[in-house]
Amino acid sequence: MSANPIINVQRRVAAAGVPAPATLRAWVMAALEGATPGEITIRIVAEDESAVLNGKFRHKPYATNVLSFPYEAEALSEPVLGDLVICAPVVAREACEQDKDAHAHWAHMVVHGVLHLLGYDHIQEHDAERMEAKERQILARLGFADPY
Repeated sequence: MSANPIINVQRRVAAAGVPAPATLRAWVMAALEGATPGEITIRIVAEDESAVLNGKFRHKPYATNVLSFPYEAEALSEPVLGDLVICAPVVAREACEQDKDAHAHWAHMVVHGVLHLLGYDHIQEHDAERMEAKERQILARLGFADPY
């Protein structure tokens, strides 16, 4: 594997405030620090696509901020970590409702999603505490305040 993972960005919605692909890639790289790098695709979508995917894979028929789809195949010459699907309108709405800087909220969603691809989760309280601590650490390194 090369030292630089492949980070694909697909924009499927015209929405204001979506960070540039280079910015998204930088946030992914920050979240991957110390981990085995691999290919990641980030797909920026509208609410309808997010709702369909969230309904199909999580049985929750509504749009959500970020979905993570880890890739679980074996024996690849180049590791593939998985895909992130980020719903631009939901991220923008949450930032406004929670009185957060939109750019900082985008960074949080990217870091959060990448950590899921790396195996972190927040189902159990102790796992959530571990994941949130890692998010805070990464976001602080990037110059962002505590998202919680």
